[in-house]
Amino acid sequence: MTTEPENLRRFCRQTAFEPLGLDGQRALSRSRVLIVGVGGLGSWNAELLARAGVGMLRLVDDDRVELANVHRQALYDELDAASSVPKVQAAATRLRKINGDVRVEPVQARLGKDNVAELAASMDLVLDGSDNFVARFIINDYCVRQALPWILAGVIGAEAQTMTILPGGRPCLRCIYDQPAPPCVDPSCRAAGVLGPAVSAIASIQALEAIKILSGHAESASPYLTKMDLWANTFQRIDARAACAAVDCPCCRRGRFEFLEG
Repeated sequence: MTTEPENLRRFCRQTAFEPLGLDGQRALSRSRVLIVGVGGLGSWNAELLARAGVGMLRLVDDDRVELANVHRQALYDELDAASSVPKVQAAATRLRKINGDVRVEPVQARLGKDNVAELAASMDLVLDGSDNFVARFIINDYCVRQALPWILAGVIGAEAQTMTILPGGRPCLRCIYDQPAPPCVDPSCRAAGVLGPAVSAIASIQALEAIKILSGHAESASPYLTKMDLWANTFQRIDARAACAAVDCPCCRRGRFEFLEG
């Protein structure tokens, strides 16, 4: 492990940004993040946060690397695909080469209601890189109940969206979407396709939101559900606070955690 002066020198361009500074960097180095899914979104998030100096990353995924992953999943290469390496294993190997000061904890598992509490234990923030809405609703239930910040995101084709969910009266996922879409109207990347630049673009927004929160600047986190279509060149921001005020959310208002308990 490097000493603090050496460690901070590698981030000199980052700490020169005044809103972050040395205090923010030190806070990042103490932070712990759960990344659920290390496919397209999760692999980019893991790399960006490792390069930014986050102290600990717990990676959760039960998939293995395939050649069709490599065009959009930052941490993997053709050798990983040829060997069908577990994604968490390949990701951990790569991240430790990027920043040896980051503690990386790979967990080859699929997040569900029975293990979310164990996986999220002692974390400061959860990043959603999952590929299904049910997992997101489980994460939302757990994080709202535990007053734990989390950041959701999703990509299909060239369309992407993200939303930062903070405790303390901020909107949650169920303020916007009451139930997961049924499989027939919730297309997968396999069925609908996905473009790598759309993945990296929304993951970069996700990672920057995480850096704001982890460095002690949660007040700068976006209050919007942000949507973009990078093929059609359209961007949309939906005020999630207004949406939350208009509904009697069963989760963050009524304290019902149906996806966690049901």
